[in-house]
Amino acid sequence: MPHFHRKALLTAAVLALCLGAPFLARLYQSGEAARTAAAMAAVPASAGNWGLSFQTEGEPPVGNAGAAELAQYNAYFLGDTSQKVLYLTFDCGYENGYTAQILDALKAHSAPAAFFVVGHMVESAPDLVRRMAEEGHIVGNHTFHHPDMSAISDEAAFQAELSALETLYQETTGQVMPRFYRPPQGKYSEENLRQAQALGYRTVFWSLAYVDWYADDQPSREEAFSKLIPRVHNGAIVLLHSTSATNAEILDELLTRWEEMGYTFASLEDLPEPQPG
Repeated sequence: MPHFHRKALLTAAVLALCLGAPFLARLYQSGEAARTAAAMAAVPASAGNWGLSFQTEGEPPVGNAGAAELAQYNAYFLGDTSQKVLYLTFDCGYENGYTAQILDALKAHSAPAAFFVVGHMVESAPDLVRRMAEEGHIVGNHTFHHPDMSAISDEAAFQAELSALETLYQETTGQVMPRFYRPPQGKYSEENLRQAQALGYRTVFWSLAYVDWYADDQPSREEAFSKLIPRVHNGAIVLLHSTSATNAEILDELLTRWEEMGYTFASLEDLPEPQPG
């Protein structure tokens, strides 16, 4: 890993520790901003940034890499499209006061989910992370520092971001971290996918999301439903952010509405075996 990359990571980590969650929130949101256009664009994103094209209401979108192409690396953006099943996932960059309410809604619906956490989340909210695991949810690897992993080509540096979080998680919960990985900001490279696979990870992108990560500019419930209801589809891997006040407010109703549409909820552990093309 080049020296300046090490220095940048160390500087970010030190600042986060010194300045706390508000700083980390701004840092996290600025990174998420890089994928705003890509994640929900009308055309697929450029290589290296996960993006979706929603072409037919109620049908799976087209990703900028196909399911069969991703499958050769044990990676997914869709689940079982032959069934009315949804896979709920939450990205957890920091605790913003809403995770407990989200967990309550999931529990009320007996809905399994995957929470992709970073180091700060585990360090600052260990009780919530333990609750996720105790209630049967997957706690997945979103890296320790939330960097642009596509900029890290060195295998040892790539592994260090994942293994540091694995160690912290095991120290916090007493459990081995499940081998599910989500690239921060949806930024990836073919080499990253190979590296994650070699470490025994399944890389998980998404097929349904909306712009929910700006803490100071949250969508209204109406705006949220206008994206999340028409675009839902069989086998959707849903990405929501646990930092979102709107998500905490609407989740119970959202799950109810999806259930009324005939959908059930499954764990990422139930994803079908990848079928390379």
